[in-house]
Amino acid sequence: MDATDRAILGLLQVEGRLSNLELAERVRLTPSPCLRRVRNLEEAGVITGYRAVVDPAAVGRGFQVLAYVELEGQDAETVTAFEAAVMEIDDVVECLRMFGRPDYVLRVAVPDMDSYSQLCLEKLGRLPGLDKLTSQIAMKALKPGGVLPL
Repeated sequence: MDATDRAILGLLQVEGRLSNLELAERVRLTPSPCLRRVRNLEEAGVITGYRAVVDPAAVGRGFQVLAYVELEGQDAETVTAFEAAVMEIDDVVECLRMFGRPDYVLRVAVPDMDSYSQLCLEKLGRLPGLDKLTSQIAMKALKPGGVLPL
């Protein structure tokens, strides 16, 4: 990966809808080599997808919670069952497996406190292998998503 690839990645992280022509102009390439580089980055798994960034509050998901999960055990069966179950919960918008404690950090987006309470009772509290669930409510998202430094 060279400086031009990094420039392409930097621009696409901020403006994913740039046309190939505009992208090529900004990185000082002609359109064909620029498109070839983007496709190579996609095929290599460096670019893993494109998406719209949506304001959670605008779609009724403005109540953001970080849920810290500790499991009863760390064996493959427990971890696999837990991770499969988490993948089925749409309200969990991000799940990070951690070294040390907690075992997982979940980012949950729901409409309000009552919705989160219900989610805890009906789904999160019943996750396989769950030992402890601790929650923190986010007051404000200062730097959501973020752009990777290149």
